[in-house]
Amino acid sequence: MAVADEPYDVAVVGLGALGSAIVRPLAQRGARVLGLDRHAPPHDFGSSHGESRITRLAIGEGDAYVPLVRRSHAIWRELERQTGVPLYEATGGLVLGSERSRRLHHGKPDFLHRTIGSAQRHGIAHELLDAREIRRRFPPFALRGDEIGYWEPEAGVVRPEQAIRAQLAVARAAGAQLRSGETVLALEPHGDGAVTLVTDQGRHRARQVVLSAGAWLPGLLRGLGQPGWAEEFAIYRQTMHWFALPPEVAPAFAPGRFPVFIWMYGEAEEDYFYGFPTADPVQPAFKVATEQYLASTTPEALQREVGAEEAATMHASRVAGRFPQAGPQALRSRACMYTVTRDRDFVVDRLGDGLPVWVASACSGHGFKHSAGLGEAIALKLLDVGTGALLASFQRRTAPQAQAASPAAAPNR
Repeated sequence: MAVADEPYDVAVVGLGALGSAIVRPLAQRGARVLGLDRHAPPHDFGSSHGESRITRLAIGEGDAYVPLVRRSHAIWRELERQTGVPLYEATGGLVLGSERSRRLHHGKPDFLHRTIGSAQRHGIAHELLDAREIRRRFPPFALRGDEIGYWEPEAGVVRPEQAIRAQLAVARAAGAQLRSGETVLALEPHGDGAVTLVTDQGRHRARQVVLSAGAWLPGLLRGLGQPGWAEEFAIYRQTMHWFALPPEVAPAFAPGRFPVFIWMYGEAEEDYFYGFPTADPVQPAFKVATEQYLASTTPEALQREVGAEEAATMHASRVAGRFPQAGPQALRSRACMYTVTRDRDFVVDRLGDGLPVWVASACSGHGFKHSAGLGEAIALKLLDVGTGALLASFQRRTAPQAQAASPAAAPNR
């Protein structure tokens, strides 16, 4: 494919949670947009699959995130009206921990009390529950008795595959050119300020470029001659499990009776897991997951199969003593990837060297709930509409190295 005479206004590399949320508002506002992805989103190769993600308005990770998740909720509802596809369900959400605990979560100390403080500062509807009240409202939770819970009625479930599909459909209908199965190999700057994206299928010219490739960012950035940038991100394999529920207990785990939850039951960072109400009334299952940051990986090296022993360990270490109703049989298990920064915050910043290239990573294990609002803020920034305040907190913490993007850069395979 030859380079078009007229460059695209924006090219977005990676069309997952964040990339899809960038191309939609760009296209709807009349920009000439190109979207590229090496796979065919929504897909199960990255970070945005597995049927459900938790969303919550009070953000213990920091106040800068609250406007993004609030806007994301509004966007999900707008997309639901446009597409007729359910994306967000307010099941209510519970953040649990010991009243005395000040434990770390997502890189932030005292996460439970930070969440409470966030709700108080931002006027978010919530309640504080003791163990007795948690047991009364949500009988499946087997508590020790020293827990407190932050209850938020607007917390709930977002459907990641459906949300990405909806964003891309709206973007395509608004004129965005979306190309799947195409890998970016290099960026070539031009004297007119534009950039040519060299791919395994051709060349495309754009006035601005956004790299939102998730777990593929480190490899892509190294291939573009930016090893310092690549070191900003580490990739960690995570697993999700769906445990069988006997028919007689399944109703207690249904939406409306059971919340999404985050349960920090010990003092170590790994003493934690989260879960969801049942999604399938025909074959009810209890989805739970946790996080690990001990062993890093790459998209190419990721062990995608989840062994039966991994599910058994999850059940024995976290589920059995806290939700004894859930049986040990894992109906299915899946692996995904977290793209994690050193401080567990997002990164949205210029690549450097004067190139009109942005790196955007809604990452570190808490990105999907913010992705629609963050993608819109990035789109408006690119269009010079003036939303820089929403993005100021996510600048790279260290200055990018002064290295040119190499026209002969190696493929990010």
